[in-house]
Amino acid sequence: MLPADMTTDTTQHIAHSAFLVHKLKSYYELLKFRLSFLVAFSSGFGYILGSQGNINWATFTAFCLGGLLVSGGSITINQIIEKDYDKVMKRTMNRPLPTQRVSRSEAAVYAAVLLLIGFSLILIYANLLTLLISIVSMLLYCFVYTPLKRVGPIAVFVGAIPGALPPFLGWVAATGHITYEAWIIFGIQFIWQFPHFWAIAWLADEDYKKAGFKLLPANGTKDMKTAINIMIYTLFLLPLGLLPAKFGVAGINSAIIATICGVLFLAQTFSLMRDNSRKSALKIMYGSFLYLPIVQIAYLVDKI
Repeated sequence: MLPADMTTDTTQHIAHSAFLVHKLKSYYELLKFRLSFLVAFSSGFGYILGSQGNINWATFTAFCLGGLLVSGGSITINQIIEKDYDKVMKRTMNRPLPTQRVSRSEAAVYAAVLLLIGFSLILIYANLLTLLISIVSMLLYCFVYTPLKRVGPIAVFVGAIPGALPPFLGWVAATGHITYEAWIIFGIQFIWQFPHFWAIAWLADEDYKKAGFKLLPANGTKDMKTAINIMIYTLFLLPLGLLPAKFGVAGINSAIIATICGVLFLAQTFSLMRDNSRKSALKIMYGSFLYLPIVQIAYLVDKI
């Protein structure tokens, strides 16, 4: 048998290791890796398009990592601000801050470190203009969009700006300039966010109301008016999806794929207009998750 003091030391070591693993898992949850990865993916999409085939993969990787870290830091700040609101919503009550697995001060330090490293990578491996736009994006998301969620659906419009900036930033990082091509890929992702986010807001409406979030358009209810708004913004994606081919950002094959995806996405909105059901809103949400990466990959393949 082991001496009592050695047994105690072993037990304490195991407990300490378990605590560290639990803490690291909580920090990982704060990062919202899947969402931050999508931001990095969109940034990388813009970077590759802007590089015109002349890609420095080390620079590309460092830039995308910077985008992921800035996104994670911004999302962490969002959770710090909304801690008390997250407590009352079923979908968020088990996050690290409401459950006190991570304190506000710990989360603030974590966010600051993520942002510092992320911004440094963007400055070193991209350029000053990209860094400045990244800072504006972070400020809009954290300190304008987040508080506006309790004011009204204007929050969705404001939030769509930083949400659409990743491909724009990628283009600027690769070229060093803001051009019409950057605005085209920004516009597609900007408009895409309205049906995407309103479908989520439809599904989470009861939870959002508990926190005082007012995000649905029109009169803020799950009815025909809201469904029509979702349909109209989805419809805008059809002509927007053709602009990269029109202006030489991508080719005709990607325009065909974007049109097919846009038509299929639009078709899902008619179901919501018909029955105003949760099932139809869920289909739109999943359709939005598929539309953007498929279309962006099509543009990349067509360009390369």
